[in-house]
Amino acid sequence: MTRPLPMPVPAPGLPEHVTIYEVGARDGLQNESAIVPVEVKAEFLHRLAAAGLRVLEATSFVHPKWVPQLADAGDLLRRLVRADGVDYPVLVPNERGLDRALDAGVSHVAIFASATETFAERNLNRTLDSQYAMFEPVVERALAAGLRVRGYVSMCFGDPWEGAVAPEQVAAVTRRLAAMGCHQISLGDTIGTGTPGHVDAVLDACVAAGVPVRQIAVHFHDTYGQALANTLAALRHGVRTVDASAGGLGGCPYAESATGNLATEDLVWMLDGLGVGHGVDLDALVGTSVWMAEKLGRPSPSRVVRALAS
Repeated sequence: MTRPLPMPVPAPGLPEHVTIYEVGARDGLQNESAIVPVEVKAEFLHRLAAAGLRVLEATSFVHPKWVPQLADAGDLLRRLVRADGVDYPVLVPNERGLDRALDAGVSHVAIFASATETFAERNLNRTLDSQYAMFEPVVERALAAGLRVRGYVSMCFGDPWEGAVAPEQVAAVTRRLAAMGCHQISLGDTIGTGTPGHVDAVLDACVAAGVPVRQIAVHFHDTYGQALANTLAALRHGVRTVDASAGGLGGCPYAESATGNLATEDLVWMLDGLGVGHGVDLDALVGTSVWMAEKLGRPSPSRVVRALAS
């Protein structure tokens, strides 16, 4: 039976199709205090792929001391049965992480930069300017090995220590990552303080700095309930890739005010209503998030999951 709602009402100026970059298995679970068994993570990825998601960020090769939840990255990739046509990128913080990723046979990695001085110091133990020296050899080696490299930029729309972040500062970091060879740069609203006009300003600054909008993705947190509105603003601006987390899982272990990511189900519901293609079976995805919520022992924060699961 076809679900009758939402009624598709296309809006002008939107893309015909959006790529959902699913981060639930990595960004969604990394801040969980209780260790999620590796077999549950593997099943989570399997279910997400079965729901139609085609980009699944699987894990991160970060030191276990910093993110204990992801200490099983190598074991997870060994257990993972990769679905045809599905991309499984992994986050690599440095060359050691890249070595482990290469050993695991990945084809797509991501690096993680900061748009602000304080977060660079707290998260990367580097200054804003010296962070690039850590990324450059990682990107160079990854590209030489035939891998694609994504760049994340955190704190693009506000920093809990520094406050407002100038769009031109975000654009400068974005430009540096693009020049290194990152095929895509994801702009992160790490603490969820962005609003639609702010999104426009940041995207305008990035394009003015020479980074085409087709190379930009967005990653919104829903701390202040702005994630969907910000996503719509980005789509109207030409962005075609949106990061989201099944069930709204996630946060940031280095920024206490960062709450959950944009829920993939909430994004899919909006895209369905706008007539924008995405390839995801919403009912199957809701079932997956309900299953994971049971494993975590708490209900999903996603509005759509709660509405459809009831």
